[in-house]
Amino acid sequence: MAVQSVTRSTARSRTGADPALKASGERQVPALLLALLAAPIAAGANAPVLILPATAGSLGVSTASVAWIVTAFAWAMAVGTPLFAGLLRSRGVTTTLRVSAAFVVAGSALVAFAPGLAALLAGRAGQALGGAGFVAVAMSLAAGSARRMGVITSGFGVLAASGPLLGSVLADAASWRVALLISAAALVAVPVVARRAADTPVAAARGAFDVRGAGAVVALATSLVLLPQTGAALPVVLAAVVAAGLLVVHVRRRPEGLVPAAVVRSPRFIGASLTALAVSTSYFTLLFALPRLITDRAGWTQSAIGVGQLAALLAGSALSWALAAASLRMGPRAVYAVILTLGVTAPLIAAYASSALLLLVAATVGVFAATGSSAVLSVYSGQRVPQAQRPSAIGLFMLAYQLGGAFGPAIAAVLVLG
Repeated sequence: MAVQSVTRSTARSRTGADPALKASGERQVPALLLALLAAPIAAGANAPVLILPATAGSLGVSTASVAWIVTAFAWAMAVGTPLFAGLLRSRGVTTTLRVSAAFVVAGSALVAFAPGLAALLAGRAGQALGGAGFVAVAMSLAAGSARRMGVITSGFGVLAASGPLLGSVLADAASWRVALLISAAALVAVPVVARRAADTPVAAARGAFDVRGAGAVVALATSLVLLPQTGAALPVVLAAVVAAGLLVVHVRRRPEGLVPAAVVRSPRFIGASLTALAVSTSYFTLLFALPRLITDRAGWTQSAIGVGQLAALLAGSALSWALAAASLRMGPRAVYAVILTLGVTAPLIAAYASSALLLLVAATVGVFAATGSSAVLSVYSGQRVPQAQRPSAIGLFMLAYQLGGAFGPAIAAVLVLG
């Protein structure tokens, strides 16, 4: 990883700070600044939700076709996080920020001037790849402190909840293209983060970027993202199996590569990642099913649903920071118990609730569990691996979390929307 001060050991003081950091006098990058770097990608991901028809009409394509800009963004976020974590580990913060910023700028330019859907898809993927790099840097700089990680993930939750409404407002005031440029706001934080991060030592993990490992990760993640989109079509299943096999072989041949053997063999990493995947899938299933459930069971209008859902998601995101702060005193077993209990409770409430208010409570519980798991379990995922490989652990953990964003909508389509 690029920052030695936040990956030195897992021992923490009661405030969540690294004692070695205090002893050396090194400065941490402020958590709010890291949130500014990482969180705008969440708003950018959800900005298209309410403006897909306007976008489709402008480009002369169907709404179903233009909906691929959401899938392309989710795919690029999923594959980009571990890739940029590997770049961070091998080249450091400054290089990672520069490459990420280049992707965001190029992607945003394509979005602003795309003449057709193909260029728009490429632009959205570029934005998401750059945003994934920003997320990798922010979470690595906050690693080791659940409280600092909680600030970032709470910012994620707040902007993710605000994204649809913000995108709609910008589209009405200017155009749908402006609405799709929200994630570029993160560029404001890049120079300041680069300057602050330069004050901290760089971990000794330099080396050639693992190109073959990156290819195997991209192939596997792409296959997994497409599984629910294609109804688990046989060619996609076979592609996922082949990609997984190639990745296993590569990890054995290069155990210090992009997917370090010490990471994927760590029980704590596996437990944290699988839990995050389960809770994230539950949350995203609920997120996409909730509007239909409220309409069917309570007869609310779409505008009322939008306001209610926004309030519920904001409340859950705020509560997740409290969980991140309390985790310092709770211990891993209690944290897992809370997250899993909340993750199971949310869909159970949604399944049996007959009122809109109870359904909104389910949304609050769901985002609380998902965002809280992202904050706390991302710290756990790298605690039992070598110091220099913790950025890779966080990147792979976030890949598992992002896969829930691909699986959830497909499950909602089968169980509710269909």
